[in-house]
Amino acid sequence: MIDSYGRKIDYIRFSITDKCNYRCKYCMPEDGVLDIGHQSVLRYEELLAVAKSAVSLGITKFRITGGEPLVRRGVVDFIKKLKEIEGVKEVAMTTNGSLLKDYAKDLKEAGLDRVNVSLDTLRYDRFKEITRTGNLEDVYAGINEAVKEGLTPIKINVVVMKGFNEDEVMDFVQMTLQHPFEVRFIELMPFSGNVSLNGSLISNEEIKKMLPLLKPLEINDGVARLYTYPQAKGRIGFISPLSSCFCDKCNKVRVTSDGKLKTCLHSNKEIDLNKALQEAEKTAFRDLSPVIEEIKKAILSKERRHSISPGKAVTKRNMNSIGG
Repeated sequence: MIDSYGRKIDYIRFSITDKCNYRCKYCMPEDGVLDIGHQSVLRYEELLAVAKSAVSLGITKFRITGGEPLVRRGVVDFIKKLKEIEGVKEVAMTTNGSLLKDYAKDLKEAGLDRVNVSLDTLRYDRFKEITRTGNLEDVYAGINEAVKEGLTPIKINVVVMKGFNEDEVMDFVQMTLQHPFEVRFIELMPFSGNVSLNGSLISNEEIKKMLPLLKPLEINDGVARLYTYPQAKGRIGFISPLSSCFCDKCNKVRVTSDGKLKTCLHSNKEIDLNKALQEAEKTAFRDLSPVIEEIKKAILSKERRHSISPGKAVTKRNMNSIGG
């Protein structure tokens, strides 16, 4: 579909759970967040109905997110069924990597194309501090297994924060010299659960100044601006929602785990798909027209741009309940 501002929308992110085994500082408060309850989470059958409806409107790419998607039971079988839908060209996943070692082989066999791993530090003490519960060794093991199974190209998502990990920028760049990874520096975005981090933002323009040998690439990957370092095996991406708004190139919408379609990550406007799914279920999901109409209506109402600014959170949701 083409939205009202001429953008081709061909990409949906499915948050399949609000649960996560980490408590990352920029994602949620230290004491966690309110559990929405199992009964409020879309069943896989409902998610597949949304996917089929979206494909009928020209959506071809899907990303599975959470929370942490690998904590939800049955995710491998869901991905297999999703990839089997005619018209689905790509299914990827964003994960914290902690469970990837155990799931990589099955995910690949199910049809998952690739993974993005969220990783903000390469130092064990800092990793424990930022995640509050995680073990860096698990993530390294997960990345290695993903490489072995061919869930590539692997992208490493890094949120750089002032006073925490800005001194590791070159360490992450070093990863691209040794491995064909894409390391993506993502500016810290304000959410209701991370307002205590106001003042921690480092713009990607500041990061680029730390890397004078960067060479821009002619290609770009969605909202990421791509660069490389001399003789590097991988590349470096910059996702800059605050310093360089990319809303004119946005091609995605999001479905939350409780069945709300969000047309912008940083908006409180949500289209509730639950009633339409209930109508479709009366026909055993043979007639998906109620769901199709809601998705169509949502895409045509997609915002022109976000309204966040440094230190100003707009959405009332925490990141874990939206989907990374």
